[in-house]
Amino acid sequence: MPIGLLALALGGFGIGLTEFGIVGLLPQVATDFGVSESVAGYLVSGYALSVAVGAIALTAALARFDRKKVLLALMGLFIAGNLVSALAPAYPVLMTGRIIAALCHGAFFGVGSVVAADMVAPNRRASAIALMFGGLTVANVAGVPAGTLLGEQLGWRSTFWALTIIGVLTLAGIRLLVPATPAPTRVDLRGELGAFRRPQVWTSLAISVLAFAGVIGAFTYIAFTLTDVTGFTDVTGFTTATVPWLLVLYGAGTFAGNHLGGKLADRALNTSLATLLTLITAVLALFALTAHSKPMTLASLLLLGIVGLATAPGLQLRTMRYAQDAPIMASGANIAAFNIGNALGAWLSGLALAAGYGFVSPLWVGAAITLTGLTVLTTTTHRNRQQTPTAPRHAPSDKPAQPATITN
Repeated sequence: MPIGLLALALGGFGIGLTEFGIVGLLPQVATDFGVSESVAGYLVSGYALSVAVGAIALTAALARFDRKKVLLALMGLFIAGNLVSALAPAYPVLMTGRIIAALCHGAFFGVGSVVAADMVAPNRRASAIALMFGGLTVANVAGVPAGTLLGEQLGWRSTFWALTIIGVLTLAGIRLLVPATPAPTRVDLRGELGAFRRPQVWTSLAISVLAFAGVIGAFTYIAFTLTDVTGFTDVTGFTTATVPWLLVLYGAGTFAGNHLGGKLADRALNTSLATLLTLITAVLALFALTAHSKPMTLASLLLLGIVGLATAPGLQLRTMRYAQDAPIMASGANIAAFNIGNALGAWLSGLALAAGYGFVSPLWVGAAITLTGLTVLTTTTHRNRQQTPTAPRHAPSDKPAQPATITN
């Protein structure tokens, strides 16, 4: 793989740590700024909403520019946002810093996915995308616990200083290692948006929403499942102190699964996605049925990590293939779909908890959502097996349009 992909992966690591690292620091932030826990939690939801907005709006605004320069500008935005957060004298300023950093999130992965795919042979594109997303999974494995530990030892601001440094290193890596890309000769935004008239593009986005809603909806409340569901031999479940280490187990699974998902998608895109969605549904159901058992819980966490986010490279590639004359817009929209799924899954699981169904209910909600995603995928694949996406009315800005063939 080209070494430039490592720079993109480092950017993914920093963005992943920015998104999730704040969770372990919320108590400190709430105390320092004198706000309630729920208000402090807006730093998480505010970030997610900003990601969804930036993934589409910022990607559209930057579509006409050289992609390498766009990545450099987006990383500058990331550095600025985390620097503002590190220096924030008050809660509103910290929220502003979070929003600034979040705006680059979707566009970075959207543009970066296209750049990563263009750096390798066509039969290795999903693997290249998986490597870039691998930075995000490493953040889940080691970055978030390390960032939380750093914040506990040196104060929450130190984590944002560390993120600023990561941003500077990524900026330098992209500048030195990612090949230059010519600016598109012509950008017709109406033509780019025309790709979204194709049903399969919207189907791909819907599957992305449902796949991530199922996994993240279950994962959002996993700490409560681990600590409040009866243990195998104990009256109670795992202790709070063990939860971070259990999440490392899950994170290790996501790292392996992301790599596996990229390999599988390169071989057979729709078939691999259907297989993974089936496995996610089965693992979530198994987890719900055996959550009282500590050994089975450990196995389920690892399995959920392996299959849970393995769909990401394939889902990203599927959307890009069906909208290959507008790959950056489609890629950014798919990142927005991931984050909409995150919010949707957490909301639906929260409704189940509020209704009194207990801390196993998010697992059942997640299984139902991913089963819905599987149904959408298999139904549309069957209907369109002999079809290819409609030829675009407008040629893409940088190369002639070709019909995309989806490998099943």
